[in-house]
Amino acid sequence: MRRTASLLALTFPLTFWLTTTSMAQDYPQLKAGQWETTTTSSVKPGTPPNKMTMCTDEAMQKQMMSMGEGMRREMCSKSDLRHEGGKFIGDSVCKIGESTMTSHSVMSIQGDAGYKTVVIANYDPPFMGMKETTTTIEGKNVGPCRDGLKPGDIVSPNGQKFNMKALADRPPAIPPAPAKAK
Repeated sequence: MRRTASLLALTFPLTFWLTTTSMAQDYPQLKAGQWETTTTSSVKPGTPPNKMTMCTDEAMQKQMMSMGEGMRREMCSKSDLRHEGGKFIGDSVCKIGESTMTSHSVMSIQGDAGYKTVVIANYDPPFMGMKETTTTIEGKNVGPCRDGLKPGDIVSPNGQKFNMKALADRPPAIPPAPAKAK
């Protein structure tokens, strides 16, 4: 369960961004290259932000959009997105394990080289002891991929390197709910 939570914590910000990207035709595409994201959460107030690095290109973004869309279809009964000025506002209801997560998000885009997203999520029943969380994700493009990273590579907050392409080929961390009888 801890590994699942860690994986969700690492992939949620990126998956959220890419899922909402796939839902809005006028969303700007991320600039190819190396991205740094900083995530802060209300789960443990006062803890340092999580920093993650990712290398991306157009093909990887398309693959991640497809993966995010699939996750959204499997896990979410509601996923609405609207564009208001320079902001994208999302409201979702998703099933995570036995919990239902209801979230509201506001994303501000800075061209194709930066974004800031604030997500407020409520869990019923609480998920891993969490009833409500506020998560802020800030991402910025820092130039071409470097440090030996190739598209799809992610360096987690603890320095672990993995590739999203490899994750896409693995079975889901949280099995989908059983099909409802008709």
